Amino acid sequence: MSESKSKMANFSADTLKGKQSVRATFTLPTHTIHMLSTVANQLGVKQKSIFDHLVENKHLLGKIAGEAQNYHPKQDKRRQKTFVLSRNSLKVLDAFAREYELPRDVVVEISIKQLHPVIEEEKQKHENRKVLLKEMDGVRVLTTDLIEKARLLVGEDDTACQNLEQIKDLFEKQTEVLKKTIEKGKPMEKIK
Repeated sequence: MSESKSKMANFSADTLKGKQSVRATFTLPTHTIHMLSTVANQLGVKQKSIFDHLVENKHLLGKIAGEAQNYHPKQDKRRQKTFVLSRNSLKVLDAFAREYELPRDVVVEISIKQLHPVIEEEKQKHENRKVLLKEMDGVRVLTTDLIEKARLLVGEDDTACQNLEQIKDLFEKQTEVLKKTIEKGKPMEKIK
């Protein structure tokens, strides 16, 4: 029993150490760096979490391996970028790069490119939010007209008119929330 407990303690300690954050620097195209940053910002997720998911996903690594064999990086403008990732992710990344005889930078670049479907989905939601905002502006005009009508019909002090005012106030607050969400999503518009 004590040997089993010892193994569990070592396993737990190793697991925890594997989750420990480390820094690693890669030289990547600026648009790839921008893509990771934008996805993280849009989803409200840390870049480390996305990076760890990309690197530690065995199915994704298999896909990357196939793509990497025929990959010839474009001569896009590149710059060094230091990322925070888990110790396990860095180990997996190093082992994968050695196994397939690829530069780590290429593996990271191709991994980040796997975010493209997520970006496309989020871009579509972003465009849909813009459509909703326009429709909300129409509803705001109708609500304002309805409040004016209520003032004429039942008076400003009537509960019906006051309820409509409260609805309008809430609606305007939520419209502002949507505007901020759309503003936050604008960097996605630049990703191709």
